[in-house]
Amino acid sequence: MERFYSIALAAEQLDVLTLVKDSTGAVMAVLIILVAMSLISWYIIAMKAVYLSKARRQSDAFQGIFWSSKRLDNTYKEAENLKRSPVAQMFRAGYIELTKLKKGEKEKDKEAESMELSGIENVERALRRASLAETTELEKSLSFLATTGSTAPFIGLFGTVWGIMHAFVNLSANASDLGIQTVAGPIAEALIATAIGLVAAIPSVMAYNYFNQKIKVLQADMESFSNDFLNIVKRHFFK
Repeated sequence: MERFYSIALAAEQLDVLTLVKDSTGAVMAVLIILVAMSLISWYIIAMKAVYLSKARRQSDAFQGIFWSSKRLDNTYKEAENLKRSPVAQMFRAGYIELTKLKKGEKEKDKEAESMELSGIENVERALRRASLAETTELEKSLSFLATTGSTAPFIGLFGTVWGIMHAFVNLSANASDLGIQTVAGPIAEALIATAIGLVAAIPSVMAYNYFNQKIKVLQADMESFSNDFLNIVKRHFFK
């Protein structure tokens, strides 16, 4: 009975903070790496959530302005205030290229047909470059979440394996005392590495998938807007 009470008391004392604090060597190094990865991941999650939320709101606001406005120059002025909107930034790139082309046409009226063909292609390229730039910005730092989600469990497993090896080495060195107390603490300290690895990985994977879905929606908006803008430009500026 006394032995059972001592085991129960030891189990109560093995809380998470104690296990982390009492870890040593490779297990402690693994825990530090995992905690750092988790903190960085949560920072990225918070920043990306705010960024994508603003991008969504501003893109919706810009598209309302674009379709209700009758002048592209007025729309351009409004787009300057919507820095987070990828659609607005695409419009700005296309409008700037279109302005350059129309100025060039006023200076050169020769070879008008070939100029119109190359002109619309230039606008299309400008929109494509802006789309790629905005997509890159939207996906910024997501690779760290993917890396954390895929590697953190294995890093934690490495710490667990190393800790269990250490526990059995201690057990062989104390062959006279084969009680559960000899290995319970070291094994629990080793298992906490896997637990923290999962704690770091699960939110990262969930956030990565969630943000990817949000980015796909914004990319679809950019693609749709690009086609609409090119159609408007063809009808009104390259007749």
